[in-house]
Amino acid sequence: MNEIYPPFIQAYDLSKHYTLGQINVKALDNVNLQINEGEMVIILGPSGSGKSTLINMIGGIDSPDHGKIIINGNELQTLTSKELTIFRRKYVGFVFQFYSLIPTLTALENVVLAAELVELKGKELRKRGMDVLNAVGLRGRENSYPSQLSGGERQRVALARALAKHPQIILVDEPTGQLDEETGIQMIELIKETAKLFNSTVLMVTHDKSLIKYADQVIEMKSGRILVKNFE
Repeated sequence: MNEIYPPFIQAYDLSKHYTLGQINVKALDNVNLQINEGEMVIILGPSGSGKSTLINMIGGIDSPDHGKIIINGNELQTLTSKELTIFRRKYVGFVFQFYSLIPTLTALENVVLAAELVELKGKELRKRGMDVLNAVGLRGRENSYPSQLSGGERQRVALARALAKHPQIILVDEPTGQLDEETGIQMIELIKETAKLFNSTVLMVTHDKSLIKYADQVIEMKSGRILVKNFE
């Protein structure tokens, strides 16, 4: 297998269709984009616009019916299932809207599970977990369970878990959807700050136009197509 190197990201003519009953849904319709390493990219659009489908393809979770995705010269569609698993494990961190934490594990235990994927062990594993928890402002909360944390703290644990691998790509799906406005702003600022610290490229899906001021690049989508880039 050829070594897979972390991004720049390019997508060409991406199309994806789903069949719901007798209805053919265009999740993506001839999408093209280019993202530079280290950028904070916000992908805007209403529900059903294709935003989540797009980041799932960039993360190697889904594949297009047509078109290609190239990450630092490596075309994802040419990789085997095993190679895609290695790509996700080594280079991609995911932050989900509903946190997806394991309730029976502490904050630190949730985080080190991700670090184990890059084969850290023992003291090195714990140190990585503590480092990323400290980076997201959770010093002293490492032994707390998700039920003992606020919504904002749970989202911080989810971010720390994504950062534990030192990923080159962080994919974030509606990070403020379950948070109040003030906590949501704090989370966006934290994502931008920690991504810069780890030199990660961030693709963030949202419907909230107030967040565009944090982005290096803004992409607006509707009905599976890109409408606007870098608008004010």
